[in-house]
Amino acid sequence: MAETNAMAGKPADGETLDVANFLQGLKFTAFHRRILILASLVTFFDGLDFSLIAYTLPYIRDEMGLDQTTMGYVSAAAFLGQMIGSLVGSYIADLMGRRPVIIICTVLSAVLTFVTGYAQTPEMLVGLRLLGGLAIGGLLAPVWSLSIESMPKTMRATSVTIIMLGFSVGGAAAGQVTNWLAPGYGWDSVFFFCGAITFLLAILLYFVLPESARWLVAKGRPAFMITPLLSRYDPGFEAQRYGNFILSDERKTTGRESPVGKFRELFHGVLAYITPLIWIAYFCSSFAIYLKSAFGVLFLEELGLTVESATNIGSIGALLGAIGGVLLLLFTEKRGPAWITLAPLVGIPFLLLIGFGWVLEGALFIPVILIGAIFVGAGHAAVISITSIYYPSSVRATGGGWASFMAKFAAVAAPLIGAQLFLGSEEAVLDGYLFSAACLAGIVVCVLALSSFARRLSAGEKAISESAEGAENADGGAKGAAATA
Repeated sequence: MAETNAMAGKPADGETLDVANFLQGLKFTAFHRRILILASLVTFFDGLDFSLIAYTLPYIRDEMGLDQTTMGYVSAAAFLGQMIGSLVGSYIADLMGRRPVIIICTVLSAVLTFVTGYAQTPEMLVGLRLLGGLAIGGLLAPVWSLSIESMPKTMRATSVTIIMLGFSVGGAAAGQVTNWLAPGYGWDSVFFFCGAITFLLAILLYFVLPESARWLVAKGRPAFMITPLLSRYDPGFEAQRYGNFILSDERKTTGRESPVGKFRELFHGVLAYITPLIWIAYFCSSFAIYLKSAFGVLFLEELGLTVESATNIGSIGALLGAIGGVLLLLFTEKRGPAWITLAPLVGIPFLLLIGFGWVLEGALFIPVILIGAIFVGAGHAAVISITSIYYPSSVRATGGGWASFMAKFAAVAAPLIGAQLFLGSEEAVLDGYLFSAACLAGIVVCVLALSSFARRLSAGEKAISESAEGAENADGGAKGAAATA
């Protein structure tokens, strides 16, 4: 975005710095690593707090005497909260900045997780999980945006996948924390412990979490907020030289700050095609991953495995899938988004082998199940990586928030539809695997189409950059002529 910001307290003839080129020209520094670690810690505790209910629910059920319907409400409440929180948190992050929203949502998540341990009735539990979901949902899009806007261009998508690996590890850790505390101290101790350590993270973030430099420039913030941050990326940065800042690789947005204005920006120009394709791809991927998450153990039990074996396959597949997504992006990010279709393309045949019943007997059954789960997870991690990278910095969090909303919509839809269509018999379970294969095919179609439009968007950004450079050179020539005169 060729938007210029005069530095407060600086002479009008200061040089212009293209912050986009400055950031993209840097190698991966210690400051990049710090941001990546902090963002991963945020998503780790996000995943930890969110997943607690899944592991503590058997203890809560026994203590409160919950029936299946009430347990469904308890589980769905957090997803509903996340759907709403993803929109609210992302909108505020585009208005106020990534840093304050991340810190506030982390504090709220800590407090609400801790207070959940005091729940005495099903109604209190549902209400607290709903509120907790609001805080947790509000975190993801700002964290994605901070990471994308801070990393070198060749690591933007990979960084999102890495920090979402933190979410997966946090979710897995929730089970271990529950096994450690709940049998001896009760389910409430799990929430007390996790709420307390999440609050410690919030304190750490307050002192060390930076703001996004790109967002500061996009919003026209003064120099005293921008230059110290740029110096942290490059200690040799000469702050005193510059009087103006631009982002040459982004178009200028309308400046409308209303939710409707931000939403309309997601459909500007080529984004009118890219945004729906992101939503559909993310919905398909989320439906497949949450159908596996909700009923994967039940599916495998119906197909003849023990609950213990099914649980181990599910947890191993989920973790390896998240790691696989990181490895996929490391090798393919420079080649464009079309390459992330490798994971779903490889996963489809394995799901079809199961869905058509061709490997139910024999030694191949468990390897095929596990490999299929890994590639479903790797594809999902890769799809998450592209949900925010195509938007201008002033609306990037809003773009990620709406994509997250679509994902949580799929998270609610998958168990509801799956319970009606894919449970109760071996034939129904096999249909579930066939439907998951169809979801992966949907990802492939959408991402391949998206890659075509992304090339057009990249060409437009290049034209904007060249125009900005021309204006900068003309401005420099005029100043030089004035100085000579």
